[in-house]
Amino acid sequence: MNICFYFQVHQPFRLLDYNFFQIGKNHFYENDALNRQILQKIASNCYLKTNALLLELIKKYPSFNFSFSLSGMVLEQFALYQPEVLHSFQQLAKTGQVEFLGETYYHSLASIYSKDEFEFQVKLHEKAIEKYFSQKPTTFRNTELIFDNVIAKIAEELGYNTILTESVDRILKNRSPHQAYAASNTSHIKVLLRDYHLSDDISFRFSDKSWQDYPITVKKYVAKLKKLNPEAETVNLFMDYENFGEHQPESSGIFAFLKNLVSECIDNQGYTFKSPQQISEMLKPKDEYSVEDYISWADTERDLSAWLSNSMQYEALHKIYALRTDVLKTENEDLIKVWSRLQTSDHYYYMCTKYWADGDVHKYFSPYNSPYDAYIFFMNILSDFELLVKKALKGK
Repeated sequence: MNICFYFQVHQPFRLLDYNFFQIGKNHFYENDALNRQILQKIASNCYLKTNALLLELIKKYPSFNFSFSLSGMVLEQFALYQPEVLHSFQQLAKTGQVEFLGETYYHSLASIYSKDEFEFQVKLHEKAIEKYFSQKPTTFRNTELIFDNVIAKIAEELGYNTILTESVDRILKNRSPHQAYAASNTSHIKVLLRDYHLSDDISFRFSDKSWQDYPITVKKYVAKLKKLNPEAETVNLFMDYENFGEHQPESSGIFAFLKNLVSECIDNQGYTFKSPQQISEMLKPKDEYSVEDYISWADTERDLSAWLSNSMQYEALHKIYALRTDVLKTENEDLIKVWSRLQTSDHYYYMCTKYWADGDVHKYFSPYNSPYDAYIFFMNILSDFELLVKKALKGK
């Protein structure tokens, strides 16, 4: 059996507190000091330690392969605030055992709102991956695994032969997530699905003392792998990289678990660790994964409700993408970059109201006291930005 590890490296930036921001007076919207502080903290807790561990495993096991997704935004932050973190990812790239995936440069929702913007960001991100890691991505992973048949078709047209997304029970209808699928209305792109049960055992339940399987040991986890259908061809474990050392601290045993899991699977179980591209090359689709309505890996609904479940989110997203034509007309690179960064999906995730009843996941990641604060912060900034755009257009 093949195990496919994919890690999303996700480090969102924070906007400036509206108490220090005045419309028409202050046009710098990002909290530079806080962004630097947060990145340095996570770099110390997660990125540097986990990268060192993975490099150690690569040296020990030449057959150990896995993949990363790093947006252009996070690469910019690494280069600006923590160059040693970027260097540690480049060391991993040089081994030839790590695949870097394609995605939207700004970790945006452009695939939902603008085909042109979506394609532009994907191509821009490809250039960043080639610049930093000397790889041309062949596997595509859309923001938060957002997927439908149209996105798969566009990814294929952009040159990708593999796309990752979530295994959604209402789509699978009792079929297995442990095989490759074909995407509807495409000629060759293959779809690999996340095993959300086994992924979330590590991502969300590892440190949960109320979980019936706590503590999850390597022995228990391997036992779960063994219980899978003998015909399972691949187990795709997709998760946020920050789970290692940040969301789940070193004291939880998460690093030891990762190290020992890889060793146990390779040394004693005969499992192999492959990158998504390697899995795609090995497997032939046995069926079609057809998705008419958007899916994602977010929340229990696995749809777009994490970003589009209330009027605040709808208004903010509509306004940011409605500005595209005017922003591009300005031909002002600084304004275009600001607009692009305001597309980052986290801004709208923080406005989600359903988590007050559904759980702590949104609340954990949000820097705001409430989703209403997140909305006010963002809309104040957007109001100021609109004034800048209008001024720039008048001056042309």
